[in-house]
Amino acid sequence: MSENYSYPLNVDWSHEEITKVVTMWAMLEEVYERGVDIEQLQAAYRDFKSVVKSIGEERTLGRHYEELSGYSLYRVMQQAKTMTKGKVKM
Repeated sequence: MSENYSYPLNVDWSHEEITKVVTMWAMLEEVYERGVDIEQLQAAYRDFKSVVKSIGEERTLGRHYEELSGYSLYRVMQQAKTMTKGKVKM
């Protein structure tokens, strides 16, 4: 993983939308580095999905983010789907 990378974003998004997506990317980092409460992760993902509505765009952004950071949106959310409480940690 590179220490310096840019989050994948869409230049057409509003400031509020960018904030929601950046929050999700930061949450993924936290899942891998320390662990995150499942409710927090689910809330961040709901906000993320309010911006990134299509599964195709989610996959594209997720793959790009994983290439840059080494952190997988897909794997984290697959693990989160199996949980109802506790911390998600990868």
